[in-house]
Amino acid sequence: MSVDPLEIVAGLPCWSGPVDPEPLSGGLTNTNFKVRDAGRDFVARIGGDIPVHQIMRFNDIAASRAAFEAGLSPAVHHAQDNAIVLDFIEGRTLTEEDVRDPLTLPMVLEILRRCHHEIPRFLAGPVMAFWVFHVLRNYARILRADGSGYVDLLPELGEQADHLEEVIGRIQMVFSHNDLLAANLIDDGRRIWLIDWDYAGFNSPLFDLGGLASNSDLDPDQELLALEIYYGHEPDKLLLRRYHAMKCASLMRETLWSMVSELHSGLEFDYARFTEDNLGRYHEAYAAFRSLD
Repeated sequence: MSVDPLEIVAGLPCWSGPVDPEPLSGGLTNTNFKVRDAGRDFVARIGGDIPVHQIMRFNDIAASRAAFEAGLSPAVHHAQDNAIVLDFIEGRTLTEEDVRDPLTLPMVLEILRRCHHEIPRFLAGPVMAFWVFHVLRNYARILRADGSGYVDLLPELGEQADHLEEVIGRIQMVFSHNDLLAANLIDDGRRIWLIDWDYAGFNSPLFDLGGLASNSDLDPDQELLALEIYYGHEPDKLLLRRYHAMKCASLMRETLWSMVSELHSGLEFDYARFTEDNLGRYHEAYAAFRSLD
């Protein structure tokens, strides 16, 4: 029998006394609560390992601690295998429109660059890699084994994934966030924080750049600007082709993530609609990528 997340958060050993957790909205891999204790506010994220999505809490905890040390994320107050408690950031969650703002986008890209290159200095113990093409192949195995209704789509998607991986070729290895949603960025009025390290791991920087673009619907000019800001120079044709290949891979991963979630998630969320939307966005992105040939 599963344990009520409210019971887990209320029973955590880090509290100075009885607490009254307040549920927070959002989150598709955790149940989140705001908790006031000893005059301070915290966020408690309740959830164990999710092997089908390659979420392992030891990795989340290590990344969260390193991100705090790098000055990017709130401090970890307590961590265990099914819970992580962090300082509460009083601020405004960014929207996709915020990310597209000409003043905000460069700040987000600077945070991304710091994530990629500074967090590894503070990582302690074992952490994971996040190679999207392994993730895609594993999702396909799960969908086949579990009798998904999307099985007939998998051969074509698999062939396209193989082509995308070939185009990307050798990569620069950095420590990536791998879930660059606007909702994972918080503006406290003085600075922007990057939160939620469920999928963090060593990866190509192109995955975060492509994910940021697709999740916040950057237009082509904004994508070029983002690449120029991140790399410090105008992207050449080879970089653009590799970037668009990884953007496609990011959208395919989002699509297969949703297909698997339709089978394995117990949360009340319209995954079928999410799958349909992301599959359409992937096909559009793949067609645009092929037009570069």
